Amino acid sequence: MAATTTTAASINAGAGGGGGGEDRVLATAQQIVKSLNTPKEVREDMLLIFSSFDNRLSNIKTAMTNQEEDQNDALVARLEAAESVIHRWDGGNDSSRHSSSSSGNYRSSSFSLSFDESPEEATEFLSAVDEIISLLEDLSSENKPDMVDRADSALQMAMSQLEDEFRRILIRNTVPLDAERLYGSMRRVSLSFADGDVVEDFENFGLVADGDGSGSRRRLFHERGGSIGCDLWVDLINPTAVEDLKEIAERMIRAGYEKECVQVYSTVRRDALDECLMILGVEKLSIEEVQKIDWKSMDEKMKKWIQAVKITVRVLLVGEKKICDEIFSSSESSKEVCFNETTKSCVMQMLNFGEAVAIGRRSSEKLFRILDMYDALANVLQTLEVMVTDCFVCNETKGVLEALGDAARGTFVEFENNVRNETSKRPTTNGEVHPMIRYVMNYMKLIVDYAATLNSLLENDELNGLSGDDSTEEMSPLAKRILGLITSLESNLEEKSKLYEDGGLQHVFMMNNIYYIVQKVKDSELGKLLGDDWVRKRRGQIRQYATGYLRASWSRVLSALRDESMGGSSSGSPSYGQRSNNSSKMALKERFRGFNASFEELYRLQTAWKVPDPQLREELRISISEKVIPAYRAFFGRNRSQLEGGRHAGKYIKYTPDDLESYLPDLFEGTQLVIHHPRRKS
Repeated sequence: MAATTTTAASINAGAGGGGGGEDRVLATAQQIVKSLNTPKEVREDMLLIFSSFDNRLSNIKTAMTNQEEDQNDALVARLEAAESVIHRWDGGNDSSRHSSSSSGNYRSSSFSLSFDESPEEATEFLSAVDEIISLLEDLSSENKPDMVDRADSALQMAMSQLEDEFRRILIRNTVPLDAERLYGSMRRVSLSFADGDVVEDFENFGLVADGDGSGSRRRLFHERGGSIGCDLWVDLINPTAVEDLKEIAERMIRAGYEKECVQVYSTVRRDALDECLMILGVEKLSIEEVQKIDWKSMDEKMKKWIQAVKITVRVLLVGEKKICDEIFSSSESSKEVCFNETTKSCVMQMLNFGEAVAIGRRSSEKLFRILDMYDALANVLQTLEVMVTDCFVCNETKGVLEALGDAARGTFVEFENNVRNETSKRPTTNGEVHPMIRYVMNYMKLIVDYAATLNSLLENDELNGLSGDDSTEEMSPLAKRILGLITSLESNLEEKSKLYEDGGLQHVFMMNNIYYIVQKVKDSELGKLLGDDWVRKRRGQIRQYATGYLRASWSRVLSALRDESMGGSSSGSPSYGQRSNNSSKMALKERFRGFNASFEELYRLQTAWKVPDPQLREELRISISEKVIPAYRAFFGRNRSQLEGGRHAGKYIKYTPDDLESYLPDLFEGTQLVIHHPRRKS
């Protein structure tokens, strides 16, 4: 009652001032009643109280009732107008909507309904939705449950239509991934060998022969794939449709249908990203299915996975994030939830394959692909963590990365063990480079390209087979492991050289293989890891093996050329002198005969021996020439006259020094030759 008295006083205060005062009093009273926001019954009681204070307020109830009716009529008119637009497109138009949506034609507009691609009608529909939302906001302070129910029903109908249209626009305007264009934009990096080495597969190394297993020799070749430039970009959704999707999303979020909108978007785009993975060659495979795949097929799948990880994260997910942020710009929470839900499936599909590879059987041939997979995932991890806020996905990614690192480290250790334990008893028949050495050295040339990754993975590993000293203290983890591997190779070669009965061939075998190792080290990044001192020491070893070869192979030949007592006597007896001279000639003939037989046997054997490197081969021939030809030339010059003119002299003096020199270029070519008719140098 005190409040009513105060209100009446306010009315009296507003009534001063002559003509028109009654209108002002009524207006003031209406404003006061309205501002109190009380139920209708309470308002009527208040109006009766007001009229008892001032007879000018006797008509206030009628006036306010009329005003409320006018306002109600206006609200009804707004609602009916909006309803008529919304109902116009509800029902009876399913076939036309379907026909339009499946036609594939999309006309850009502020929002285009698929059943009638008219910008004007689309704008009208959106305006009607805005009006319904606004009406509901206005009605929130009114006690008009029937009108609220009608507005809610109309809004629900409109949201259903917008949800359908949102889905249709998304599907209709998804841009298929052009994988060929993407691959064409990527810089390809291939690692192989300029010398065209063909290497043999080893059972000990867990390698699988190509094809049906009938071939045992293949080129050691590895292609790392391409890198992606920062400016590489693809349209995932037709750009002309993005604004329309944004308009729909804003209405659905304002109307409280945020969850439905996000669900539609994430479902459609999740399927689109899954399709992109299929185009990139990443299939949905279980761990069991992956582990049953043969190596040739697995190698192809791993290559595709590596490229797919780079493209998916740096191109597809970055693009998806941009679209999500644009379409759901009116809601921070929607951006985050939508992107996480959209991308989770495709990221997990890629991680599943990575995990299957990581826990699979380890063999040396897989190392480079596993390292490529590790690098690819490591390089996109930071980008992924910036975009994806789902802790589960981020933790799974880190887990798979760690598993791939463990697999790479374990595979490298497996390779080391295979090298140390390789004990094949099959020497090369002609002393050339052993297939194991070719394979291991080419393998290590590839390993160096992954130095940064392997150094980090091997940093805390215990070094096996190499004692630390001052010379290795400053070496990187990988350099120490490679040095240990080469040391194992050298020991292995020493054992294999003992399989040859011929001492000269033992030295040729060692010389060939150590020379091959040195060349591979010197001509690659291995040289930087091992250093110049290492190369110099091995060159010294090669010279020692060459000297050992000359001693083992040519000492017997040269022994026939050494001066020996040719007889002679001071007795003065003619008959004794004659006998002594005949004996000396016989001995000389035997020396020539012995030299010829030894040289011909060496020629027969050593033309079949193989020194593959042209420079080493020529240097070895020169060393033979410098040691043998001068000695023979001196022997030939001293003793030729004693036999020339005698019977069958050509039987013993078969070769001149120049003749011998003409045979040396035939040595170490790997094709056995026999001297039937001595060449005569003119």
